[in-house]
Amino acid sequence: MKNMTTKLSFAAALALTLGTIGAPAAFAEEAAAKPDNEVSFNAALTSEYRYRGISQSRLKPALQGGVDYVNNPTGLYAGAWASTIKWVKDVGGDGNVETDLYGGKRGDIGGGFSYDVGGLYYLYASNSLHPSANTFELYGQVGYGPAYLKYSHSLTNLFGFVDSKNSGYLDLGANFDVAEGLVLNLHVGRQRVANNGSASYTDYKIGVTKDFGFASVSLAAIKADTNAYFSPVGNKDLAKSRAVLAISKTF
Repeated sequence: MKNMTTKLSFAAALALTLGTIGAPAAFAEEAAAKPDNEVSFNAALTSEYRYRGISQSRLKPALQGGVDYVNNPTGLYAGAWASTIKWVKDVGGDGNVETDLYGGKRGDIGGGFSYDVGGLYYLYASNSLHPSANTFELYGQVGYGPAYLKYSHSLTNLFGFVDSKNSGYLDLGANFDVAEGLVLNLHVGRQRVANNGSASYTDYKIGVTKDFGFASVSLAAIKADTNAYFSPVGNKDLAKSRAVLAISKTF
């Protein structure tokens, strides 16, 4: 369940800074040199996989990775991302990997505003749950500077909840540059699970991400305001307040 919020790479941010303090020609040349089509890969190791405030890995570490394609002239993009999980087997299903397949379009609206719209399919291969854990959502996001507001709407049942089609998730967040290579991450979200009111909740996150060049390291405090999500294995509270540490690399 990959977070799709986009950020400037350190190199792009540096080029932007140079362009605004007296090197516009160099910046324009850099922008013009950007290829029409770009492919990137990412990999991460995290102390716990949290999504919308709920642990997907039973409070255990997870391995993650993905690939992204973007067509720069149009803003069209597509990608795939995967993570190890534990919750599907914990509730009696099969499979220990989540795969996300997504595509959309992003760009500038003007006046400092940006947009991002698309669709995201969460695939839990051979999960054998009824209803299936497989979920499809449409999403739309508006950004302004470091802040964004995003809404995701499910066109299927949501992650195996019965009769939960048309659930929605509202995500408000911001990623502030506080020093060179250091970003403050703030987020609050509200998950509404249709026809399953007791499963709806609010989640919170505050964290920092540091780009060391060879890799990025993030540390975040995450909590979900609910008592409805417990693992049947060890009766663990999957929404409890936790610090989550991750190391990632994009190449």
